[in-house]
Amino acid sequence: MTGKISIVGSGHTKFGRLEANLEEMIVEVVREAVGDSGVDPAEIDAVFLGHFNSGMVSDGFASSLIHQAYPELRFTPAARAENACASGSAAIHAGMNAIDAGKARAVLVVGAEKMTHRSTADVTTALAGAGYQNDAEEQALSFPQVFGVAARDYTERHGSPLDAMARISVKNHANAMKNPLAHMQKEFTFEETSRVTNKNPEIAPPLRLTDCSLVTDGAAAVVLVPAADAARFERSTRIRAAVHVSDLLPMKSRDFLAFEGPERAFRMAFDEAGLTLGDVDFAEVHDCFTIAELLTYEAMGLAPKGEGHRALEEGTVYREGRLPVNLSGGLKAKGHPVGATGVSMHALAHRQLTGRAGEMQKEGAGVGLVFNMGGSAVANYVSILETQKA
Repeated sequence: MTGKISIVGSGHTKFGRLEANLEEMIVEVVREAVGDSGVDPAEIDAVFLGHFNSGMVSDGFASSLIHQAYPELRFTPAARAENACASGSAAIHAGMNAIDAGKARAVLVVGAEKMTHRSTADVTTALAGAGYQNDAEEQALSFPQVFGVAARDYTERHGSPLDAMARISVKNHANAMKNPLAHMQKEFTFEETSRVTNKNPEIAPPLRLTDCSLVTDGAAAVVLVPAADAARFERSTRIRAAVHVSDLLPMKSRDFLAFEGPERAFRMAFDEAGLTLGDVDFAEVHDCFTIAELLTYEAMGLAPKGEGHRALEEGTVYREGRLPVNLSGGLKAKGHPVGATGVSMHALAHRQLTGRAGEMQKEGAGVGLVFNMGGSAVANYVSILETQKA
């Protein structure tokens, strides 16, 4: 699919504790994305929804809620894509596949999740459903505990990652201050994120509260068309590479800390795009927990294994650095409405690459990198996007 498909429109709700229900969020972003693209709703050939759900809402047939946005969407084929926290990227891949197969010329992709109406315990249980259920020890782990294990293993193998994790939290919250769509617009100091206090307790040792992404409501949408058609649209971003790599689900069957699935996905995406990491201007990556962002630095090639901290110490991943990571605030501060996350990453990358990211804008951005992960590095999606010139 190298370079064959483009994004020509995007929609994005504010992320947070929203009063809107799932249907209202979906309708909002559909209308914004379609309006932004200039596509006639009657021209949309298929719609796909990224939605994890896992019992969090009663809208079990959520893909058909998309039809509520426009009467012209009635009878348009709609389907839901689910791949844990990478459900949004799964929906984007489904849309790209429909275009690549010649089954569609304009596809609408939505990601949405309603989470905050449920208790923390309920959400924790729902998300744990993305872990391996046929092993009693793994079944008992919440996802904070899964990534707590990763942080402990990292300490044993490479030394403590806690200071680096605290700096990632500070960085992403600072970035979110420039993102009006972010769930939490609050800055933190290194002292606040690096210490265990009453306000920053350990959630799953050694993970602290400030190491964990936010339970969030929200939705995002993009409109996809063949790259050959993009010239007729006002703005377009070419998806130069899109790779999906899935690894074994049981953690005991692999070296989770090695992040082999993400590393393979990054390598394949760069090969498909014919680019290197040095060509990338910014990245939106899956920081469900700060240790995940640290491991991602190493998987993408910013630093050798065990030395991800160097990307922070050398300033590489900061706003003014060579490769800013999570200018949106990331899952850590923007929020993580599970099914929406992958679509949100692509929508905001599209806005960066078309010069419409507001205060988040990185001047001269021409190539963006997206990494969306489902489960404990099980479903791994990497996209490389570029500004498409007429």
